[in-house]
Amino acid sequence: MFNAFTNVYQTSVQKSGDLDFFMVKFDDGDMLVVSGADMVLFDGTETVKSGKTYKLCPLTVGNSKKIRKLFDFTNPVSHKGHKITIGLGDRLGVASPGHIRVIRDLDVFPVLAQQSMRELNLTGRTYDDVLAAAVWAVFREGYTKGYGADGDHLKTHEEVKNALDCGFSMITLDCSEHIRNDFVSAPQSEVDAQYSQLSQTLTSAMEKEYLNKNFPLGDGLSIEYNEADFRRMVLVYLPAIDHARSIYAEFIAGSDIDFELSIDETQSTTSPQSHFFVANELKRHSVEITSLAPRFAGEFQKGIDYRGDISIFEQDFLIHSQIADKFGYKISVHSGSDKFSIFPIVGKSAHGGYHLKTAGTSWLEAIRVIAEREPNLYRNIHSFAISNLEEAKKYYHISASTEKIADIDSVSDIDLCNYLNQDDARQVLHITYGLILQAKSADNSPMFHSKIYEALRKHEVDYFSALEKHIGKHLTTLGITSNLQ
Repeated sequence: MFNAFTNVYQTSVQKSGDLDFFMVKFDDGDMLVVSGADMVLFDGTETVKSGKTYKLCPLTVGNSKKIRKLFDFTNPVSHKGHKITIGLGDRLGVASPGHIRVIRDLDVFPVLAQQSMRELNLTGRTYDDVLAAAVWAVFREGYTKGYGADGDHLKTHEEVKNALDCGFSMITLDCSEHIRNDFVSAPQSEVDAQYSQLSQTLTSAMEKEYLNKNFPLGDGLSIEYNEADFRRMVLVYLPAIDHARSIYAEFIAGSDIDFELSIDETQSTTSPQSHFFVANELKRHSVEITSLAPRFAGEFQKGIDYRGDISIFEQDFLIHSQIADKFGYKISVHSGSDKFSIFPIVGKSAHGGYHLKTAGTSWLEAIRVIAEREPNLYRNIHSFAISNLEEAKKYYHISASTEKIADIDSVSDIDLCNYLNQDDARQVLHITYGLILQAKSADNSPMFHSKIYEALRKHEVDYFSALEKHIGKHLTTLGITSNLQ
């Protein structure tokens, strides 16, 4: 049946009722091929080969929704019950087949569709687009073990509803706008004055719950509170807890949606006492979370290794992991790309499991392939990124210095890929992705967008090989080296 076509993805061959399906690689991109009486249900163009009629269907959002109705394995599902879960953000929508090939035989649950509103705005994509890309990757690769879709770092009721309406299976609630950082360093007199304005019924109940008590964890660790710090902590985190309760009540309660709480986008490290307080208050109000992301000690900058004292991180991570274990959720590590120096600690210490988020590192591997295979295109992208860095810094914090990045005119084509090995250059290329993808030429045509996609189609084997090597390094450093199922 599919012998009438060349470049068929054999892993994509499926059947539903009288309909036969498979995907084919064409020079200008992949397409779905459908045959059977009901192929009229799919949007596409009919063609006849060897006397048989087929419909060539573009990989649109609409067609992906029809595929999801026929094949359950293409729908995102909850990752509850999986000890190790990895967010594999795909900003371009072309990396997921490579991601699947990396994790296919490993005991790790992939969250293939993972995007924040910031990423959507910078790339010009929608949640429908993001999920459709994951659906087509799963279908193309014949991956039936399950995957997740994460509406990442969402802040409002409207954003959460948008992601869930599109079929996402996970919500990461970013509470940064509800965490009162102004109280972190406020004078104690101001803290006491503001605390006294809270409901006495509320404060009396919380003081009875937390003060003059010892909360044992594991490994001989425990949590205690003093009154002054407790008051400050309540003022800092109580609005975020209330926001999480509101989102949970409206969208999550009674569903199978994975609910992650992000309290990492703050100005200071999350103390164990604060983590425990947030988790315990959520539990007291019957809010069930799947994972929680605190702000750990040290710096988790984009696209580069961890910066800080590893021994301090190990102590910090251990107690946060113990808190997560006590309340029965996974500890989550955000900005987890390329944090190779601490991955062994994460893999060893998170006994109850962990969720690790990566995103920009797959974009950087795409740029690496372009540097190696399309040097002229890379040179133009690189120069544009350097020129537009200050605009990108409005959206991301990095410590990169352009003074440490070698002048592009002094570097030979064969050495261009070394920019992807240098921290400052990696960070610049990492955070300028949106500006690069949406840049326009004088005639208003895309400056780089179509060229990047054409290059990655042309060099897809190289891109997937790069992902296998780079994401594979993440997994092996975490200690994920074999199929444990």
